[in-house]
Amino acid sequence: MARRALTKPRKHASQERSRATVDALVEATSRILVKEGFDKASTNRIAAEAGVSIGSLYQYYPSKEALVAAVIDRHNQDIARIARAAMEEVASQPVEKAVRRLVAVAIEAHRIDPKLHRVLAEQIPRTGRLENAAGFNRESHSFFVTYLKTHRAELRVTDFELAAFVCVTAIEALAHTAVLHRAEMLSDKALRTLGDETARLVVGYLQ
Repeated sequence: MARRALTKPRKHASQERSRATVDALVEATSRILVKEGFDKASTNRIAAEAGVSIGSLYQYYPSKEALVAAVIDRHNQDIARIARAAMEEVASQPVEKAVRRLVAVAIEAHRIDPKLHRVLAEQIPRTGRLENAAGFNRESHSFFVTYLKTHRAELRVTDFELAAFVCVTAIEALAHTAVLHRAEMLSDKALRTLGDETARLVVGYLQ
């Protein structure tokens, strides 16, 4: 049986110089994944792209899988930061306004480096980061349940757990699929139309 690659960093950067080294390695990994793909990436190639010695790379990361995991974590953090701010913003807004904002933000978040997003979607199973993605989905689901209960007077749905699942899944799936599989939809105009139709779909279901 093949040994599973280590995906946790060996140590975390604490000083400014070491943080700069880690940033250079993670950014170099991102560029190589987009340009050449996972299979052509190697720790030697990443170190050279980052302008860092291979010894310095191995001080922080035991494998290329660990570097890809670091790229995934950073990308997911960027998306989560945008989404959490939006959830806080819409908590007291009426349903139609809140849904339109959440849909727009979901699309905006998925547009953060869409080429990288597409590559990482393929690499997450290799790095063991599925649990992290599932964790944020649970957070989004929990927010929707709370929001729907608070705004129940505006809704026709009564099963808030199910409704939250439908809303989160519909919004995430449409935004995710547009970025990964429908490159022709990434223009501003096409995405506005997608946002309008997705919001209409979710609001129509809820009300």
